[in-house]
Amino acid sequence: MNLAEMTWPAITGLPRKTPVVFPIAALEQHGRHLPVITDALLLGEVVRRVEQLPTGQRCLFAPVLWLGNSHHHLDFPGTLSLQGSHYLQVLQDLARCFIDHGFSRLVFLNGHGGNIVPAQHALFELKQDFRDYRELLLLSLTYWEAGGDPSGVIPGLVQRQMGHACEWETSMVLRLAPQWVVGDISQLPEVPFGTGFAPGHRAWVMPERSEPGHIGVPAAATAEKGEALLNFFAHAVADFLDKVASWDGSWS
Repeated sequence: MNLAEMTWPAITGLPRKTPVVFPIAALEQHGRHLPVITDALLLGEVVRRVEQLPTGQRCLFAPVLWLGNSHHHLDFPGTLSLQGSHYLQVLQDLARCFIDHGFSRLVFLNGHGGNIVPAQHALFELKQDFRDYRELLLLSLTYWEAGGDPSGVIPGLVQRQMGHACEWETSMVLRLAPQWVVGDISQLPEVPFGTGFAPGHRAWVMPERSEPGHIGVPAAATAEKGEALLNFFAHAVADFLDKVASWDGSWS
């Protein structure tokens, strides 16, 4: 169900256990070859495909929030971003709107790496404010993490994880909007992921990792891979949301 297309009386009539899904993305640089709207474009398509599955009638989908936490990309013109504290407040305010109307299952469906920690933080704090509301289920999920590594079922994938303006994202944009892919991607160099001091976590900004602004192997991208990836991610997200809709209140 698409929130933007519904009237308030129709929304009032929904069961309060209906999962409410907030797709959260970003508008930021994606290398020299992809548009700044990439994250919102791809997440919007994943949501569109989920809506067409049976899961789509079990959940209520808000419009994609195109503005995210992208300060680590601000060295590249065109990036728009909210500071972390401001972004947390935006997410919490969105969630509170539906909590105030009695809805008890809320999901931030994420499409941008920089949103992962803020979304988790926002929900962690929000849960403390509603600590005695045991039926309140607050969740975040990044769409490309929903089904694990897709390389086992999609032939020819070079990468085994999401990068940035990489094989995966470039493939999906080639599938959805090839006219927006700039230049000969076959000539784009690989930018290795690196280790980032794993198992620790290093704070970073993009110029420290990549001069052109991409990470991964965009030269390996194809529209065929993009279709397979979008299908894989949509079904994995749908499986997750089915579990949310069927939750029995237990710890799981």
